[in-house]
Amino acid sequence: MTDTSALRARNADFWAQAAPGWITHADWHDEVGRPLGAAALDWLRLRPGERVLDVGCGCGGATAELAAAVAPSGSAVGLDLAAAMVAAARARFAAPGLRYLVGDIETLDRVPGAPFDAVHSRMALMLFADPVAGLTTIRRSLRTGGRLAATVFRDGGANPWLPAAMLGAAPFLGAMPPLPIGDEPGPFAFADPARVTRLLTAAGFTDVAVVAQDVALEPPEDPEAVAAWLIEIGPAGAAYRAALPSAQKSARAGAARLLERFRTAGNGYRLPAGCWLITATTPEPARGQE
Repeated sequence: MTDTSALRARNADFWAQAAPGWITHADWHDEVGRPLGAAALDWLRLRPGERVLDVGCGCGGATAELAAAVAPSGSAVGLDLAAAMVAAARARFAAPGLRYLVGDIETLDRVPGAPFDAVHSRMALMLFADPVAGLTTIRRSLRTGGRLAATVFRDGGANPWLPAAMLGAAPFLGAMPPLPIGDEPGPFAFADPARVTRLLTAAGFTDVAVVAQDVALEPPEDPEAVAAWLIEIGPAGAAYRAALPSAQKSARAGAARLLERFRTAGNGYRLPAGCWLITATTPEPARGQE
């Protein structure tokens, strides 16, 4: 098993290289990817005047939605490891009470702007190199009685489309980053709900619940565009952008072939996504520890 510092360095390098693809497809991903986080948004039931943190904000779309939910007197902070994506978020969205910060949740004591009433995270917790450290920072950044709602992928069988773009594109591209092993950061690192519960409990959360959610992403019927989107936001993205145009075309075609079973002529794509909705609260302090 790779040590935590090496995993952290790998994460930082991966997201620095992946950022251009996420920025290119930010508008598309905000729209098509919204079902992945809808359950967390609904569970939080944000109210005007609340302070909310978005962990793993990427290019900022979900954070802007959170800011709108707590407007006009509330505030929202988006935090992400990738400086380029935070810069893109700042360029894409501006509103009173909305801020985007660059930072590693695992190495902060508390997020600037704390304490927050609520924390939201869409498909990010599973990417932590040290989940207990990251979750502990989240807990410290919440007020007493604050609430956390996050979504993560379940296992690969519940998300059969997820590796298709990489597997279809890989034969035409250069070297890929190392794939995660076991509980290393990756799309299925939080597949085991018992492990998820243990991690949140170790970080000091109470009322932990892990509930299955089945949603679908429905991009339009455009095989080239869908293939390019999924390649560029995945582990093949950096190799794809470095490849010659002829190789990129072949990579898109290869990915589109593997994604074909999720497409219905005239109705577009339907990509089934099996997720966990993770919810928890921060406990009341023990007497004498307020």
